[in-house]
Amino acid sequence: MPAKQATNDKVFSEEERAAVQATARERKQGPGDGLNDLREAIAKMPADDRAMAERIHEIVTTAVPMLESKTYYGMPAYARPGKDGKVIGWFKPKSKFKVRYSTFGFQPDASLDDGDMWGTEFAVIRLTPAVEARLVELVKKAAG
Repeated sequence: MPAKQATNDKVFSEEERAAVQATARERKQGPGDGLNDLREAIAKMPADDRAMAERIHEIVTTAVPMLESKTYYGMPAYARPGKDGKVIGWFKPKSKFKVRYSTFGFQPDASLDDGDMWGTEFAVIRLTPAVEARLVELVKKAAG
């Protein structure tokens, strides 16, 4: 059997490497750094993603004011309060991984359980009143 030839293929994309670097920085944060990081992450987004992220931030923080704003792999995220507060949800802009739609996702610590199967990440094309109402419903349920 011939020896394997080395390739120059990269295991992780540039976007994936940037996300790993972002999470390493997030783990070194002090208390209160999260909101500033979230605002910086949103400010760096292209205009359409930035507008959606700003509106989602307003929706989430109004619906469940107790959630702490922070970043998660460099994306806007929301966590339960306290030192061990877990991220329950995050906004992934379409520009992050160059895909056709943004998503709002939930971690396993979110209280979304609904029978034997339920959604944990939702595609968001536009923030219509119905989409905003559904996001409020999901975030409130996820927060417990």
